[in-house]
Amino acid sequence: MKNLFILLALSILTFTSYAQVTETVDKEKLFDLYQSQRYADAAQYLKGIYGENVNDFKILSQMGYCFLMAGNHVEAEKLYTKAYALQPQNLSILFSLGNINTKRGNTEKARLYYGEIVKIDSNNFNVYKLLANLYQSPKDDSLKLNYLLKANFINPLEGDVAADLAELHSSFQQYEKAYRVLDIAIKGDGDNLVLQRAKLPIANQLKKYGEVIASGEKLLKDGADAGVIKDVAKAYYYTKKYPKAIALFKELEAAAMENEATLYYTSLSYRALKDYNRSALYTKKTIDEAISPNTSSYYALLGLVYEENNQLALASAAYKKGLQFKATPTLYYRLAVFYDTSLKQGKNALKYYNLYLKSRPSLADDKEEIRFSKGRIAQLNLTD
Repeated sequence: MKNLFILLALSILTFTSYAQVTETVDKEKLFDLYQSQRYADAAQYLKGIYGENVNDFKILSQMGYCFLMAGNHVEAEKLYTKAYALQPQNLSILFSLGNINTKRGNTEKARLYYGEIVKIDSNNFNVYKLLANLYQSPKDDSLKLNYLLKANFINPLEGDVAADLAELHSSFQQYEKAYRVLDIAIKGDGDNLVLQRAKLPIANQLKKYGEVIASGEKLLKDGADAGVIKDVAKAYYYTKKYPKAIALFKELEAAAMENEATLYYTSLSYRALKDYNRSALYTKKTIDEAISPNTSSYYALLGLVYEENNQLALASAAYKKGLQFKATPTLYYRLAVFYDTSLKQGKNALKYYNLYLKSRPSLADDKEEIRFSKGRIAQLNLTD
């Protein structure tokens, strides 16, 4: 009985002490700090009052929120973790811990906290959306798809999820599904231009060219978006309106936004109009666009590797293949040295040393190569 009274007295003392502490909080000051978004000051203010060893859920949550809003994720996580230990099924705490770990790059921990929310509330749209965003690698596409499908089922009108889900369906070439997802979302938000733009390439894949042209032309009135121009131009091409297709593709070219595909369709359009000269010109442009500007450098490296491995026939073929893409000073020099030192073919070496000097190598960066080439040219000429 004596022990019971002691425990009761301690409980009353603890409660009285807590009540006295809470009375020292200046609510008006705290409100002003919140209003002015001075969350770091608010966090320090609360910490100064309550100290380090807080075990009250509400106080931990409040302090954690202040530190989180102030950008101090380390302190915020410490406080929210303590709150989580007290109430492990509190959705607000779980969301906060998931958010903090996402921001800190701790994806696995974030998934675990969001996974706890799913166990508690299997119809929570936000958690499925957040989980989907945590799976960015192509190898995780099936998991990402699963969460997007669940989020979209709960709220099919939400634009971000609809766009992401349609993009993923398209990557699996499930264009009908992608189209249907976007169609439903657009019906709920007819002014959402992001969804309308996302729908155009999918509609093209489904050969809904009339829809692409009608919708795309309206979108173009709001601004010359390169993606929209390309999709509308392709729709014009497929409906055999070649001059309109060319006009739009030329807009991309004028804005330096052309690519291999747009040049290819321009070439096809000119061919359909029997303008073979322009078709040939754009076919060449397509080929140039398709080839990486670094291809010749890659072949130069490949030739050097073969040469160093004493695979001389392969080295010669690699160097010469590189010249077919772009005749660079590096390739001419490598061929000159290759014929000079590896194959001992003076005439061929002389030819490529001269081509190297004519190709205008950098006087600043290639001084040693230029000096060596001139010296070898003089020696090889004497030998002849």
